[in-house]
Amino acid sequence: MELFEAISNRRSVRKYKKDFIPKDMLEKIVDAGRWAATARNDCPWHFTVITDKERLKQLELLTEKPTKNAMFLKDAAAAVVVTSKNTKYYLEDGSAATQNILLAAHALGVGTCWIAGDKKDYCPDILAFVSAPPGEKLVSIVSCGIPDEKPVKKKPDLDKVISWDRF
Repeated sequence: MELFEAISNRRSVRKYKKDFIPKDMLEKIVDAGRWAATARNDCPWHFTVITDKERLKQLELLTEKPTKNAMFLKDAAAAVVVTSKNTKYYLEDGSAATQNILLAAHALGVGTCWIAGDKKDYCPDILAFVSAPPGEKLVSIVSCGIPDEKPVKKKPDLDKVISWDRF
């Protein structure tokens, strides 16, 4: 898939087929995160891939506090928990890595959904769940699966979000 096609066609997928995603494909997706832009080349991120169905169900339950925005996580083939060392730019670096993961997955025909991190009440629980070392920050959780839906969401036209020289 061509880059600009991947960027313009990627959407959050919340319904997955029961298909398995091979380990080498998941590694390729996560490897795209490793190549993300990073301040001072700190590369502070870590990627925990969860494929065990019971653990995916447990992860979903942990994300229910305070809302139930990830009720599809148990149906995913995998989840990538993106954490980062607590560096000055951990959120920027981890977000860049997450975006690369989303685009790589889409290019390979894998649907994803970025499940919030960082500011959620469940962060300490997720960090404990993946046995992250002390001081790690949760950046995101990315569900991964073979899409069983094709979401179509419109984005604003370019002329609504661009200006030149001044806002």
